[in-house]
Amino acid sequence: MQYDALELDQVTVTFRSPQENGERYTAVAGTTLKVRAGEFVSVVGPTGCGKSTLLNVAAGLLEPSAGDVRVFGERLAGINRRAGYMFQQDALMPWRSALDNVMVGLQYRGLPDADARSQAQAWLERVGLGGFGDRYPHQLSGGMRKRTALAQVLALDPDIILMDEPFSALDVQTRQLMENEVLALWAAKRKAVLFITHDLDEAIAMSDRVVVLSAGPATRPIGEFEIDLPRPRDVAEVRTHPRFVELHSQIWAVLRDEVLKGYAQQLKKAA
Repeated sequence: MQYDALELDQVTVTFRSPQENGERYTAVAGTTLKVRAGEFVSVVGPTGCGKSTLLNVAAGLLEPSAGDVRVFGERLAGINRRAGYMFQQDALMPWRSALDNVMVGLQYRGLPDADARSQAQAWLERVGLGGFGDRYPHQLSGGMRKRTALAQVLALDPDIILMDEPFSALDVQTRQLMENEVLALWAAKRKAVLFITHDLDEAIAMSDRVVVLSAGPATRPIGEFEIDLPRPRDVAEVRTHPRFVELHSQIWAVLRDEVLKGYAQQLKKAA
């Protein structure tokens, strides 16, 4: 029997306010989400709807209030050791060079320093930074830091890759270069990917499947779309494909009202 790489089954996440009244806030309610082995799945939804909460549950960083998380058929308890997590803000250590940052996870796994260094250098070369291993994070551009963070995750060869809006802070050109690099690296090994983004164009251009979440609180999936665009894809060129335009229209029809609800909620909080 072949299990899904990742399965969130009827997951609910409720937070309790730290204030004395202890009010409860349900961020995610009754959410079921599956990612098959080798599948690239993107999750889109309004700002503040709980996308990152779901990713933290999948990573084992946050225990659901109800429901189960299974990784290749086994119930997740604690940190998801089969997943690599690429955060929205890179987690590079400023006192370590790019090479040393990529090495660190391998060293924690007990790999001898020489082997860790060799593997880290190979991954820096694969993301186009072979000649920048001695640079520190403050000496790297935003795109180069993202490449280093990507090498840091992929060097551990995880079975599942979790990505939380990893390119949102980059300029358009750098972002498209990074998206294409991720697709090329993903195609080489076909890991399961759960990709969080607020950018619908990005989600369609990169994914096998796009899941739409409702506005919070108590967010839940309200739409799921198979992306049947041919691969390999160039994220800039695929946007002109007639099927891309059709898919964008279909998904936006579901997402639009939720985005407006989320925007109204943000304005209410700010008032």
